[in-house]
Amino acid sequence: MNTSAKRLYLLEQKALERAGAARLGQLVTPTALDMGEAGPNITYTNDWLSRQPKASGGAEWRCLSEALYFEARGETVKGLVGVAEVILNRVDSPRYPNSVCGVVHQGTGRKYACQFTYTCDGHPEHINEPAAWERVGKVAKLMLQGAPRNLTQGATFYHTTAVRPSWAKKFRRTAKIGVHLFYRR
Repeated sequence: MNTSAKRLYLLEQKALERAGAARLGQLVTPTALDMGEAGPNITYTNDWLSRQPKASGGAEWRCLSEALYFEARGETVKGLVGVAEVILNRVDSPRYPNSVCGVVHQGTGRKYACQFTYTCDGHPEHINEPAAWERVGKVAKLMLQGAPRNLTQGATFYHTTAVRPSWAKKFRRTAKIGVHLFYRR
């Protein structure tokens, strides 16, 4: 094996080792979206989302649902999808943990040193709005099933328009959806 081929092989091997089992499964296992049940018919409207079946799932679904609930539950469907895209784009990036729960809880335990403030602000989090929980759960399920991620152009960062974090100047803004601004390196 020549040097270039060996280097490529080692890079691919490293990437596969970092990828979570759920992500690898999505790459090779057809999902409901792949088979046309929702794929091209996604319209990102409240009406469309309300017609989707009630969702539930395992730990990754729960982590994504919680992040959407505490970070963006008042957003439009597009806004929820945008925040979900950031989380899933991070899962796919070698710069971040390779699972949804790993991304969402990165830095948790150090006050205000986490990636998602609700996980480290010292305040207990309670899900008190069942309708909002059901709504974000549907978005989380769709995104984990492989819904298109084309609203934020590969963003791995976001913030609301209510704040102006210093890091935002360092990255390229890719989208504004509702009250969220999206960025990538």
